[in-house]
Amino acid sequence: MTADVLRALHHDRPADRPLVLPGPWDAASARVFAEAGFPALATPSAGIAAALGYEDGDTPADEMFAAVARIVRSVSVPVTADVEDGYGLAPEELVERVLETGAVGVNLEDSDRTGVGRGRPLRDPHEQAERLAAVRAAAGPALFVNARLDTYLHGGTVTEAAERARLYTAAGADCVFPILAPAADLPALRAAGVTGPLNFLRRPDDPSFTELGLLGATRITFGPGLLRRTLAGVGELARHLLKDSVTDPA
Repeated sequence: MTADVLRALHHDRPADRPLVLPGPWDAASARVFAEAGFPALATPSAGIAAALGYEDGDTPADEMFAAVARIVRSVSVPVTADVEDGYGLAPEELVERVLETGAVGVNLEDSDRTGVGRGRPLRDPHEQAERLAAVRAAAGPALFVNARLDTYLHGGTVTEAAERARLYTAAGADCVFPILAPAADLPALRAAGVTGPLNFLRRPDDPSFTELGLLGATRITFGPGLLRRTLAGVGELARHLLKDSVTDPA
């Protein structure tokens, strides 16, 4: 699979049919999603971190790249990899490491990983645009670049998010991802000049896929949400097993 295949999935879509990309956290979950018929997958860094026993943001780069490589090897559909803020790697090395995994897309955020959780500071938008431009120059068309912008994590506004989105698109990003943007802000982001593919993080109480597409979302991902739902099911199974083990007369 190539980045062009992934890129094509984002364009010429009916407004009511956004691209839905599940987020596998390991090879087994990736195979389940691919076998269900999804045309591509988007790894969540937080989901992989949890599967590997780390807190979100604490996964060593080598372990993250190795996990992505195992996911890519397990499926025959395009995979795009969330590599947080790039782990301090120079753009050329970052591109090389991502391509070595077999992934054809990359998700890069504009928070500074030297901070922690929601306290991680935002990078200057112009500096981040320069970094994205360098990643694009190093990758050429070989990677689909999804530029995550974290203004909503810091209480930012539509105007601030749209400004970053425009800068990142001009720098060569294929898609922008205003994480935690409420669904109600999608039309305002479009009206503010966000014209290309737009990634929306869907949470349980958000509108349907069709409604999100009509509001302005091109692509829908879930972060670690699908892993959390899966673990809730595992927890229910565990409780049943424990109950049965206590009450089973054998």
